[in-house]
Amino acid sequence: MRIRQIVFAAQDLRAARDALAQLLPMGAPFRDPGVAEFGIDNAVFGFGDQFIEVISPTRPETACGRHLARHGDSGYMLILQTDDFAREKAHWAALGVRTVWSTARSDITAAHLHPKDVGGAIVSVDQPRPAESWRWGGPDWRVQPGALGRQRVRGITLRSANPQALAERWALVFALPAPTGTDEGWRLRLDDGSVDVVSDARGGDGIAGFTLAVAEPDAVLAAARAAGLPQAGRSVDILGARLQIEPV
Repeated sequence: MRIRQIVFAAQDLRAARDALAQLLPMGAPFRDPGVAEFGIDNAVFGFGDQFIEVISPTRPETACGRHLARHGDSGYMLILQTDDFAREKAHWAALGVRTVWSTARSDITAAHLHPKDVGGAIVSVDQPRPAESWRWGGPDWRVQPGALGRQRVRGITLRSANPQALAERWALVFALPAPTGTDEGWRLRLDDGSVDVVSDARGGDGIAGFTLAVAEPDAVLAAARAAGLPQAGRSVDILGARLQIEPV
């Protein structure tokens, strides 16, 4: 299991897309017409061999729209890549974990898990074929050269009123090693990444932020200052999430 794509939900797609493009060194975004099935529009940026997406609803009564009504602009979804979708599917069936959408195509198999059976975020698990490909990034995406191509989404941070229980649930659903305690909560290890679960006394589970390794962290922080984005140390708040900025 590895992080392959992270997703923000935003009321104003154009403004959110432009804000991300001004903050992070990424290629031109891809607009996927296939997401119209979900009543949304999107922009997908290549980030190393991973992807950062922002979505907005285009019609009433969508999952994205309901999320925005409750949380405003915020982290929305995590897409994990597996090397054996059939194994994961059998594991979920044994646990009684439901799926709310799935597809099986020549180049990718994917399933969105029921949020109530996972907690913390909407999660999709996908197996692209070949493994380095990624349909959702568009037909023309390429890993950028040099340091830009080494950029990484290193982690996702979830918030919960009961972080240990949420971390243990994720370990069970995704067949991960048992979570380990940290100063702020609990950590789950993925391939080349991690999931941190921290306490949130306000109640309710959700995405608190992401950890990004970027080619020029000082330039990203300077861009954040120029845009007037809130900062604390080497973190930046944007679209309702806190981005921890690290060097590649």
